[in-house]
Amino acid sequence: MEKIEKTLEEWKAMLDPEQYNVCRLSATERPFTGKYNTTKTDGVYHCICCELPLFDSKAKFDSGCGWPSFYEPIAEAAMTEIRDMSHGMIRTEVKCAKCDAHLGHVFPDGPKPTGLRYCINSVCLNLEPR
Repeated sequence: MEKIEKTLEEWKAMLDPEQYNVCRLSATERPFTGKYNTTKTDGVYHCICCELPLFDSKAKFDSGCGWPSFYEPIAEAAMTEIRDMSHGMIRTEVKCAKCDAHLGHVFPDGPKPTGLRYCINSVCLNLEPR
C-alpha cells in the first residue's frame, strides 16, 4: 500500500483541532462523546485522514467502553499495530496503514469470532452509509 506522507502543518490545515490532536498526536477523545459510539447505521467506516476503508458496520458491537468497538478490521492490511507502553500500561495501538493516523487500540477481550476489541476514536472515522 502506498503511504500518504504530509507534514504536521499540512495535516493541521486539513483537520479540525480534535481530529488533528487524536489522529496526528495520538490523543484520545473523551469516552461516550464520539458521534459513532452508539451508531447503528449500516455502512463502512473510513479513515478521516485518507478515506481508506477500515471497518464494516457488521463488525461493530457495543462493548460499553465509551468508544466505537469492532471485532475485526475490513482487511488486515488496513492497519498497523504498534506496542504502546504509555500511561503505565502495555497496549497495542492501531494506526491507519495508508496515512499512519492514530485510530485507537486493540484488546484481546472482544466477542467471537475473533475475540478482539478494536476500540477506535470516532473522530478518526467517517461513516459512509450503504
